[in-house]
Amino acid sequence: MREQEAPTPEPGRGRKREKAGDQDGKISGKALGRMVEAFMRFPGIGRKSAERLAFAVLGMPKDEAAGIAQAIVDLKNSSRYCTECNNITEDEICGICRDEKRDRSLVCVVEEPSNILVLEKTGTFRGRYHALLGALSPLDGIGPEDLKIEGLMARLRTGGVKEVIIATNPTVKGETTALYLSRLIKPLGITVSRIAYGLPVGGDIEYADENTVQRALQGRREM
Repeated sequence: MREQEAPTPEPGRGRKREKAGDQDGKISGKALGRMVEAFMRFPGIGRKSAERLAFAVLGMPKDEAAGIAQAIVDLKNSSRYCTECNNITEDEICGICRDEKRDRSLVCVVEEPSNILVLEKTGTFRGRYHALLGALSPLDGIGPEDLKIEGLMARLRTGGVKEVIIATNPTVKGETTALYLSRLIKPLGITVSRIAYGLPVGGDIEYADENTVQRALQGRREM
């Protein structure tokens, strides 16, 4: 699979990971120490979680542990980005882009392929997608040329698309990207919309922050 340019690793986190691996290795063996260090490379996994996972693997039957290891290798060897929308696929073009029943006039733009998975689980969107593989961040040196924006514009220029739904994250980077895309797409005569943000279902206004309430008011609709 084609690799994205990895962000600069945090020196502090790298040192903590190596220290944790060394400490566990001295107590329970180098193999377990390396396993702990490996799990700590995953996002959101700290030392305690990494240790629990390592011991869970240790307690598995050998063939089950080997199956997990092989699944990781297969994922890296077989997966690639769709040449049309940058979704994750094992083929040149992903299943969503090949599906003739999908509405070609609607394109939903997201930051990462993982966002497509979340949106598809809702079962409400029947258009197509385009993953940018990131978001604009001038402070981090990430500009338009570092994202899959030109591929999106090429798709739109071929015609047939009536609306582009921008579903980038509600962060400074996501909003900056959404604004930039809107300015690029609108001159093509294509409707540009932004997904609404607001109060979660089952949530209380009392516990919502000001930005969330503000977005909920701005995204109101007639009943």
